[in-house]
Amino acid sequence: VQLQASGGGLVQAGGSLRLSCVASGRTFSGYAKAWFRQAPGKEREFVAAIDWNSATTRYGDSVQGRFTISRDNARNTVYLQMNSLKPEDTAVYVCAADRYYQGRSSNEYDYWGQGTQVTVSS
Repeated sequence: VQLQASGGGLVQAGGSLRLSCVASGRTFSGYAKAWFRQAPGKEREFVAAIDWNSATTRYGDSVQGRFTISRDNARNTVYLQMNSLKPEDTAVYVCAADRYYQGRSSNEYDYWGQGTQVTVSS
């Protein structure tokens, strides 16, 4: 079972990136998905979550209005569209999945992928 994130890179402040997280080894169509991020020297931070049928989304306060989470169950993929990026968005972004939980606590998610680095220059 793997969750593989991609799409990170270096972007100037004000720019945009779209991250993808593809699941392999099993289907996660019935699972909630989430994105977290961790910057050097900081705790892991909740970014966004989406339930299994895209009916409910949640966002961290620092990204509300700038980031959008979405999913394509046919492709076993969850996306994070990041607009109006700021230098403080610089972090490793990681995707997670859980059969029942779709909240903000990283401790509750059972499946984790490898991260993708996002660097925003000023």
